[in-house]
Amino acid sequence: MNDAPLLPDGYEFSADTDRVDVDRVHRWLSTDAYWAIDRPREKHERAMASSVNFGVYATASGEQVAYARVVTDRALFAWLADVYVDPSVRGKGVGTAFVGCIRDHLRPYGLRRFLLATEDAHGVYEKLGFRPLEQPDQWMVHRYEQAADPSTA
Repeated sequence: MNDAPLLPDGYEFSADTDRVDVDRVHRWLSTDAYWAIDRPREKHERAMASSVNFGVYATASGEQVAYARVVTDRALFAWLADVYVDPSVRGKGVGTAFVGCIRDHLRPYGLRRFLLATEDAHGVYEKLGFRPLEQPDQWMVHRYEQAADPSTA
């Protein structure tokens, strides 16, 4: 598997959920991420609580500059979700290195599959060993209609 590029100088990776700036991450996702526009704060917090959360932080200020979460059973399967890099640090290699750090963090679990979905970042993920599904005809999805009660959405 490809080695993860190192984070640029001045940035650090963390898997400590307590470091995540929940306000910042919710704002990023609910206002600027095509897959999460208008996501309610409560729903975001539930998703975080059921996931392994990761961040990249500026070492000088401690400010969070990237976020992602992984839904996993820590044995066989993982799903990478909500990968977001602040626009101020895009193009510096932070995103590719970040996903590589996450991949390497999960490696000791011995997972069989590590999946993700993306509309526009295939090239970033391919650098790290992600490939299109070999047999997409074996995969299925069920999509629920939006719940009528916003508290359950």
